[in-house]
Amino acid sequence: MKEKNFFLNRSTVRCYSERPIDESLLRDMIEAAAHAPNTGNMQWYSVVVTRDAEQKKRLAPAHFNQPSVTGASAVLTFCADLNRFEQWCRINRATPGFNNFQSFVAALIDTSIFAQQFCTIAEMNGMGTCYLGTTAYNAPQIAEVLKLPHRVVPVITVTVGYPAAEGGATWRLPIHCILHSEVYEPKSDAEIAAAYKSLEDDPASHKFIAENNKETLAQVFTDVRYPRESAEYFSKVYLDFIQDNGFTMPEE
Repeated sequence: MKEKNFFLNRSTVRCYSERPIDESLLRDMIEAAAHAPNTGNMQWYSVVVTRDAEQKKRLAPAHFNQPSVTGASAVLTFCADLNRFEQWCRINRATPGFNNFQSFVAALIDTSIFAQQFCTIAEMNGMGTCYLGTTAYNAPQIAEVLKLPHRVVPVITVTVGYPAAEGGATWRLPIHCILHSEVYEPKSDAEIAAAYKSLEDDPASHKFIAENNKETLAQVFTDVRYPRESAEYFSKVYLDFIQDNGFTMPEE
């Protein structure tokens, strides 16, 4: 089945050619992606498309200057957007009550589905995409560059363009690790170790371990790439920004 093989062989693309994406094609892909499922058909999302070279340079520091930001044909910032829907409520004499954690989570989920549907459509049109996990780290800077109004929170950034070279399939856990029948089925330490062995045996993994003077690949993840201190710091930055946008968190 062609579609099955397409998804099994997809990979993230971080290096793009200079071939531009046609403006009308990009618009059509976003329009199609916006037909993704969402909560109550309220469509609590928006996307800001950045194509101007200078504007991409302004965005780059918020994404730790990853080359794919300035190298992509377009940078798409997908945002949870309550601003538009609440404005519609007010002009129709309705009082919105969406300034809460549950509503933000719903908007976040819907925005994520919208972004993923765009990625799938772009890749099926011969393009490459890359999720940037830095959006939740530096939301205030991104919002400033993009002039996001109150109640609009950046959630996901995707770079898109035509690949400069073919990528290889990305490592994934075996299906038995993520698929559970009827109830969750915990795995033994031996099963977990076996599931990650092919990743640990990869030469690139050995290189990461040596470069960072660690004993295991897991230590690279916990001590270098995603340390607790960094996660706690950026958690506060993002939570403060979310609350500054009027979303209240449940009290303990």
